[in-house]
Amino acid sequence: MSEAVYIPVASETLEVKVRDVVTERIRVATTTETIDETVQAELVSEEVELSRVPIDRVVDRMPDIRVDGDVTIVPVVEEVLFIEKRLVLTEEIHIKRHQSTEDVEMTVPVKKQHVTIERTPVETIQAGDDNE
Repeated sequence: MSEAVYIPVASETLEVKVRDVVTERIRVATTTETIDETVQAELVSEEVELSRVPIDRVVDRMPDIRVDGDVTIVPVVEEVLFIEKRLVLTEEIHIKRHQSTEDVEMTVPVKKQHVTIERTPVETIQAGDDNE
């Protein structure tokens, strides 16, 4: 019989590692400045006109506030003693609104930022160095 011959088999393994390498540094700076800009706007103002309207009418209950067109009517009552007590509507206050529009132009301060970016290269680490 022949004698068995064993041949060793060799293999290589590969190990891959990943590491962070800084290649450059970036510095970002912002500056803020205030400049005057002219803006246009529409201003709306409203005025009211009050007028008292005498009524002198007996009512059974307190009348509600009501709106007639652009006039708001607020009833004013008082209790008056007769032989019996009655609610008398003495007057109404009529409130009328007047609205006006005005175009205006004014200068207002506005802030704006500017960005400065500065890149600084960093020496790369040699492949053989293991300073991790």
